[in-house]
Amino acid sequence: MHARPRTLLLLALAATGACNGGAEATTDTGEPAPETCQIAAGADAPEFLPHIGCADDFQALASEPIDANLPGARSVKVVQDHADGDTLYFQNSVLYPIHYDFASAHLSGGDLPIVPQLSDFNTSEYYSPERRFNLAAVTYYDGPKVYALEVAPYDTASAAMIESLFRAIQAQAFFRDSLVFHPTSEAVTVEAARLPQDIPVMSTDELYAEIDYQPLSLGSAMGRLRFLTAAELETVYVSYQEILVLDEAPNDISVVQGLITEEFQTPLSHVNVLSLNRHTPNMGLRGATTDATLRAFEGKLIELKVESSAWAVREVSEADAEAFWEAHKPTPVVLPSKNLDVQELVDIELATPEPADGGSLRDAIKESVRAFGGKAAHYSILARTDGVPIPKAFAIPIYFYEQFMTDNGFYDRIADMLADPDFKTDPDLRDVQLGLLRADMITAPLDGAFQATLKAKLAKDYPGLAMRFRTSTNSEDLDGFPCAGCYESHTGDPADWTDVLDAIRETYASAWLFRTFEERSYYGIEHSSVSMALLVHHNFPEEEANGVAVTANPFDASGIDPALYVNVQYGGEVEVVHPPPGIASDQFLYFFGSPNQPISYLAHSSLVPAGETVLSSKQVYQLGTALTAIHSRFSPAYGPASGNDGWYAMDIEFKFDDEA
Repeated sequence: MHARPRTLLLLALAATGACNGGAEATTDTGEPAPETCQIAAGADAPEFLPHIGCADDFQALASEPIDANLPGARSVKVVQDHADGDTLYFQNSVLYPIHYDFASAHLSGGDLPIVPQLSDFNTSEYYSPERRFNLAAVTYYDGPKVYALEVAPYDTASAAMIESLFRAIQAQAFFRDSLVFHPTSEAVTVEAARLPQDIPVMSTDELYAEIDYQPLSLGSAMGRLRFLTAAELETVYVSYQEILVLDEAPNDISVVQGLITEEFQTPLSHVNVLSLNRHTPNMGLRGATTDATLRAFEGKLIELKVESSAWAVREVSEADAEAFWEAHKPTPVVLPSKNLDVQELVDIELATPEPADGGSLRDAIKESVRAFGGKAAHYSILARTDGVPIPKAFAIPIYFYEQFMTDNGFYDRIADMLADPDFKTDPDLRDVQLGLLRADMITAPLDGAFQATLKAKLAKDYPGLAMRFRTSTNSEDLDGFPCAGCYESHTGDPADWTDVLDAIRETYASAWLFRTFEERSYYGIEHSSVSMALLVHHNFPEEEANGVAVTANPFDASGIDPALYVNVQYGGEVEVVHPPPGIASDQFLYFFGSPNQPISYLAHSSLVPAGETVLSSKQVYQLGTALTAIHSRFSPAYGPASGNDGWYAMDIEFKFDDEA
């Protein structure tokens, strides 16, 4: 058994069957015979079918699931109407993506009861034991080759309701012998345990184990296909014109056109966040390094397409590739100008003042970024958000970074490097010279007056505490240049002042890491325009759980199934965003806004005993409360309250720790 983490701290922010249409064959009872299509070949799909006679029927009605957290899936919504003798409808899920649309159009009025408005429908049909309808979906998963009956994660359907629907579908679908029940949340799993033994139940873990393909960042790109190991990336230069096949997800990677990893990733893995930010395709493929299709294109220029249910590669010409690279060259990014007027250490609550009446929160954040960088500017808002526990913190403004770089002549040295034609064209030379620059930065002196001010601040407000010096630049979390993981934070203990100075200098030096430099160059950023502030708070080295989260459902861009996505690991030694090979973390969707707040686990941590979870239900609730507060708080800057009608979410780092 493992000890439960206690205190929450927020740290940051398709297969088809061949069959012929035509005259309908029937049994002696008048029901369609198995494998007899209901839709004639070439005919348009109807709005619903009472029976599914063949795989072509299923595919004609199917759409991608709204909440597509398992890849390679096609889904048909199902309605069973108790007001009409338990009549079963397989609805056209392309025309009617949600149950309410179909029920209100086809099952309301006349001899049937009126279907109420959407809010009342959802309350009665997902939560009431006296509901009129059983609502579900049948999803075909291409990996395990099964048809799975699924109810919504927040549905409170009883085992008896699920059994009734399961047997009705078996009687009216050709896939009766391959139908399983897939519980979509922990609450549904409890109810599934009450089903009769002849109803097979397949867990998410079992489904996931049978899936070979994992689409992560969708899209297409052209580049030269290259096979490497993740370990080789530490010493081997890769070009932005390449598409890589790797054995596992690396800790970091410079700009490439596309990525395929043999080991599956998590949606919030560092390299997937990079891929999403860069709009480059990224996928997992079991056996990728020995895949015959990929190996046939090794060293050749290809186009890689990563789609939600399939992937494809084809060879392309040099002219095609060059045209693609030119067309997809990023628009040069201009960083926010530096504000050097702030020349004092600032408690984090004061870094980003609340906008005046009628003012814009986003504009207030942008202004704060000029002096304190993106991380500190957003953290300041968090510090004044009810329900969000964060460590006490302060900011070291960018003025002191500029002072350090100027006093030690580093900006002049960088200008000389950038003017050298060999530096521009030779990546090995760039790597060496940037390494020498960082080495010199790590040993260069920091201003004496700054040191005295910092020492006094730490002694007064953080006595006896080791401190974390976190990067907060004017080149993070920007439109067009998120630069996830570009910089490195470090810890220093004031008991040894040299340790504090080393932490600050090493953090400053990370602005000139090779991958970071290459990323800025690719996006056309003027390197001298980058500046770094520091967000400083007590370091928590013994955290009992650490994680990342997104304040909206990344698998449901429609917003129909709102949920929080959480990726959390036990202890503080194993990172969530790039864990060691073979180490899994808890991944789950938390339907916090639903009345019974169900949790749908997509994967489980390999560091806790089987059957246990990293967080308790109480801790999950505490996390959900904080994430929801953050989502609402920043909506005026980035979400619906700012006029953004698209998908909106905040990325959050968090940890649980014994210390309050």
